[in-house]
Amino acid sequence: MSTLAVTEAPHIDWAGISSLIALFGGAVVVLLVGLLRARFARLTLVPVLTIVAFAASIGLAIWQWDEDTSLMSGALGLDPLAMIGVVGIGVAGIAAVLLSIGATAPREAAHGEYHAMMLVAAAGGAMFVGAENLITTFIGLELLSIPLYVLAATELHRRRSLESGLKYLIVGSVGSATLLYGFALIFGATGSLDYAAIADQVAAKGLGDDPLMLGGVAMVVVGLAFKSSVAPFHQWTPDVYEGAPTPVTAFMATATKVAALIAFLRLFDGALIGASDAWGPALAALASIAIIVGNVGALGQSSMKRLLAFSSIAQAGYMLVGVVVATKLGVQATVFYVLTYVVMTAAAFAVIEAAERESGHDGISALAGLGRRRPLHAIALTLSMLGLAGVPATVGFVAKLRIVQAAVDGDYSWLAIVLVVGSMISFVYYLRVVARLWTDEPAGVAVAPQSQAVEVEAPEAVATTTAVADPKGLPAAAVPGGGAVVVTGATILPMTVLAVVAGAAIVVLGVIPGPLMTVVEDVARAVPELFR
Repeated sequence: MSTLAVTEAPHIDWAGISSLIALFGGAVVVLLVGLLRARFARLTLVPVLTIVAFAASIGLAIWQWDEDTSLMSGALGLDPLAMIGVVGIGVAGIAAVLLSIGATAPREAAHGEYHAMMLVAAAGGAMFVGAENLITTFIGLELLSIPLYVLAATELHRRRSLESGLKYLIVGSVGSATLLYGFALIFGATGSLDYAAIADQVAAKGLGDDPLMLGGVAMVVVGLAFKSSVAPFHQWTPDVYEGAPTPVTAFMATATKVAALIAFLRLFDGALIGASDAWGPALAALASIAIIVGNVGALGQSSMKRLLAFSSIAQAGYMLVGVVVATKLGVQATVFYVLTYVVMTAAAFAVIEAAERESGHDGISALAGLGRRRPLHAIALTLSMLGLAGVPATVGFVAKLRIVQAAVDGDYSWLAIVLVVGSMISFVYYLRVVARLWTDEPAGVAVAPQSQAVEVEAPEAVATTTAVADPKGLPAAAVPGGGAVVVTGATILPMTVLAVVAGAAIVVLGVIPGPLMTVVEDVARAVPELFR
């Protein structure tokens, strides 16, 4: 007589995955609320609920901070490295929602769908940073990427936005396929999917020079390099950044960096640490190429979004240095840099979005004379540029100093020199932006008092106005009577709040970095192989 084997369901730690539940649950709620016909529900309630979902995810991650275990039969890690990734992605999501208030993309794509996709992408990023299994890593990557492909094309009546979504889809799919093939080769070499088991197999069998293993590692490097915009796999970045709606660009520039770099740390400085002699020099070469290509490519840009795209390529190179050295200090330095990059980039995109709504384009010329028109915006953008350049008294300086220290201590002094030279080159284009803010005369923008101004919500909403054509092919801004764009203070209030808060954080964390450093020190517990 045969008996049926009873398979016991795996234990689910609901508290451990609570931050993920907040994001997925929030996406469902936001999607349903977006179906309501009331204007208040779509324009106010949906963004507020989205911010609440992100804030809840951040709060639940902090609640679980001291935990150090695995979830879902070892598929996800519950440790400070994963939780700090959730916090970073949540902050990036809140910034993107603030930038989306009053923007064209949510209105054209439908507010509920737009914000729900942002929450799903964040949930995918949260899975990506906590993955301790090759399958979970790929699922997290796809959950992060697929909504972003759609979000990049959400300005449905603008050719550049549709083109950006298509490019991102094609290149992102190539990167995902390459990463998946690399995972298959690593599985073939080790016979394991879990990171801990892979690390054990690499150490026990000496797979550091195994051809199958090296082929898999090479393809994984290429796949993650596509996602994190590391040169020479960066070709999509400037076009997608420029063409996508600015709030979506801000989310891509920050959330994907957090997810991709932490995934780099967890995979290479954890599962593949035994093969570091093989992949270390290759990653070092990629980091140096990214630093050079990013900084040199930014020199000739007239679009702020393209400039920040090349800047992000260079910044990815800086962050990758911490992965290359494969030490505890390197992990801490990279995580510190990733978090500060989110703050500095959020400040920059807040000002760019406000200037784009006033002028109708994202060119550097839109920032001319901003110090006289909107001094708070000019101060915030100045601090952002100085922080990204690594000027002392900003948090960017502290972040670069820690990366340089990690490189020197890890016997990669030449890479530290490349980093310093790249930072010196970056002063040229960062300070050029600062100069335009404070020395140029304002041109082509009229800022009226709130009582006199007329808010223009969308270019297509005003049929009788004259449009200012943008030579870059960006959407024209409606201009009453053929004059300058008129924007109320209330229209860009969310951008102002974000710019001021992020700008203040750049200075405060630059002068008093101790608390953030203390928090970051905990993340190395997630990579025990580095405690030596």
